[in-house]
Amino acid sequence: MKKILIMNGPNLNMLGIREPGVYGNMSLGDMNDFIRAEVEKKNYDVELEFFQSNHEGALIDKLHECYNRKNGIILNAGAYTHYSYAIRDAISSVGIPCVEVHLSDIHAREEFRHVSVVQEVCVAQICGKGVQGYMEALEILMEAQ
Repeated sequence: MKKILIMNGPNLNMLGIREPGVYGNMSLGDMNDFIRAEVEKKNYDVELEFFQSNHEGALIDKLHECYNRKNGIILNAGAYTHYSYAIRDAISSVGIPCVEVHLSDIHAREEFRHVSVVQEVCVAQICGKGVQGYMEALEILMEAQ
């Protein structure tokens, strides 16, 4: 059984409220329930852990906890994507496959969102596919050795 962390960063606790035209109407809880239901339908042999924090240090601590405990990480770092070298280094330090996910297409939005400092330490980046991006990320990690 694979063990996967699905980690969401700042402001993702406001899904369904914050800019629904950009991020959709689903709450974070609804999104997590959707992912669980899809995993059950696909009969994946996986244990999921969901985590969200608005605090950079808490995200880094959670990444460190994954060392020797998780087989993969799905990360939506929110705004930290664009400037947190500390999160980038934490991903790199644990040596676990990590897929970067964004609900919106960061490359089609404001210019400051086009840069991801975590992309080069992740095995893939998925943008603009809403909650389905998390499912694509999970498929990538399920196929990884």
